[in-house]
Amino acid sequence: MIRTGEQYRESIRDGREVWMNGEKIEDVPTHPAFKPLVDIRARIYDMAHDPATSGVMTYKDEESGELNAVQQKPPRTRQDWEDKRAATDAVLTDAGGVVTRVGDETIGEVWSLIDGQDVLNQINPAYAENVKRHIDLACFGDPFHVSANTDPKGDRSKRPQDQDPDMLLHAVRETDRGIVVRGAKYETAAAYSNQAFAKPTIANWGDSELSDYALGFMLDMGAPGLKYICRTGFAGGAKPVDDYPVSNRFDEVDTLVVFDDVEIPWENILFYRDTKAATFIRATLHRYSAYAFTQRNLRLADLMIGAALWNVKQTGLEKQQAVQEKLATLACYREGINAHLTAAVAMAEPSPGGLLMPNQSLLYTGRVLACSQLHEMMHIARELCGGQICITPDKASFEDPETGPWLEKFYSVNEHWVAEDRRKLLAYARDLLNSDYAGHRLTFQLFAQSPPFAHLGAVYRNFGWDGPLDLVKDAAGLSDNVLGSLGRKAAK
Repeated sequence: MIRTGEQYRESIRDGREVWMNGEKIEDVPTHPAFKPLVDIRARIYDMAHDPATSGVMTYKDEESGELNAVQQKPPRTRQDWEDKRAATDAVLTDAGGVVTRVGDETIGEVWSLIDGQDVLNQINPAYAENVKRHIDLACFGDPFHVSANTDPKGDRSKRPQDQDPDMLLHAVRETDRGIVVRGAKYETAAAYSNQAFAKPTIANWGDSELSDYALGFMLDMGAPGLKYICRTGFAGGAKPVDDYPVSNRFDEVDTLVVFDDVEIPWENILFYRDTKAATFIRATLHRYSAYAFTQRNLRLADLMIGAALWNVKQTGLEKQQAVQEKLATLACYREGINAHLTAAVAMAEPSPGGLLMPNQSLLYTGRVLACSQLHEMMHIARELCGGQICITPDKASFEDPETGPWLEKFYSVNEHWVAEDRRKLLAYARDLLNSDYAGHRLTFQLFAQSPPFAHLGAVYRNFGWDGPLDLVKDAAGLSDNVLGSLGRKAAK
C-alpha cells in the first residue's frame, strides 16, 4: 500500500511527548522546527500519487496487485537497485537538497532481518515469525521507518553493570503482554516517525552475563512511556530563511528517545536475551543500508561542486589552472563515490536470505571514501567560494534604503551577475559549507551509521584478502608451508 502525505501527518498526531528548548511541543507537524521536514516527508508520500513521479516512486506487487513504495521493496535484482537509486534521486531533486531520512536507508536494516531468519529460527521459532510479520509491515505497509541504534553508553571504560545500567537500553522485567525496557537511544527524525527498529549498540554488552542488553524489537513511536528530547533545531529560529536557505529547509532533528519503562509486546520482539542473535544483527546491519547512505554523499558532492563552480564563474576565475585543479579534485571525489555505488550493484552478491546485496567490499570502501574525505572536500569548496561566504551582510541590509545602494554597487559584477544573485549564491554556499548546520552535517556523516573505526572494520571483514596473499605467494615463490599460518591447506 502507499499512504498520502496527509495520512502521514495525522499518524504522528498520537499524543507523543516531544520536547525542544524546554518546551513541550503540542503539534509536531506544524511546529516551526519540525514542519519543513514533516512537509518533505509528506511530499515523499504524495510523490507516489503524483502522476509526474508515481512511475519512479512505486511498483505493483505481483502477488497482491497493490502499489508499494520502490524504496521499501526487498531487492532481488540489479534492476531493483537501479530503481531505488532513481527513486532516491527523484526525492532529492524534488526536495532541492540532501535529506537523510527519506525511506531508503533505514529500511535496509529490515532487509538484513530477512537474511537473519534462519539464525533467529534456530534460537526461537517465534522470533522468526515475528520477523516475517514485521518485514511485511515495514516493506509493504508504508510506515515512516527509522532506526533506534545508538545509546548514551555512559563511561566507556566500564561495563554496563558497573555503572548506571540504563546507559544501554535493556530489559528490566517481563509481563504477560511482553517485556518492559528502560534506557535511551539517539535517533534522527524520531519525533516525527512511525516506527523504529531498536537493536543493540556497538558496546561491551555481549557476554552471557549481560544478555538483558541483547534485544531487538520493532518500536511503535507512539508507545506510552516514550519521551522525545530534541536538540535545538536549525529551522524556524532566529536565522532568516533568505540568509540560511539550507538549514531552514533540511534540518532533520536529532533526538534522545527516553524509554521510561516502555512495554514492548511479545509480537514485536525480534530477539531477546540472546547474544548470538544480537551479534549477527550488528554484523549485518549495514549490508544494504550503506548504499543509500553513501548515495546521499554523492548528492552532497554535487551541491558542493555546483556552489564552488558558480562562485568561480561569477568572478571569472574558472580558467585559472589552480582553480581547475581544485575543481578536478572535487570531481574525483564525486566520481569515486559514483564508481563505488555503480560497481557495488554491477558486482552484487546473493544474500543468505535470497536477496541481492551490493558487493560488500566495494560498498563499504565507498562509504569510507565518502565519509573520510568529506571534510577535505568541504575545505576545497570553501577555498573556491572565497572569504565572502563569511563576511557578506544579510538580506535585510541589501533591502535597506540606506545600505542597499552601496551593496548593489559592490556586489554587482556585471550585467549577468547582479547583487541579488550574488547574495543568494553566497548565502547558499555559506549555509552549505560554513554555518553551524554545515558543521553538524559533517559530523553527522562521520557517525550516522557507525564511527569511522567501524567503517574501516567493515572493510576489513569484507575485503578479499586471499587474492593479494596468493599473488605474492606465487610471485615470491613461497612454499605451501606458509599456508598453515593462515589455517589454509594447499589445493590438490
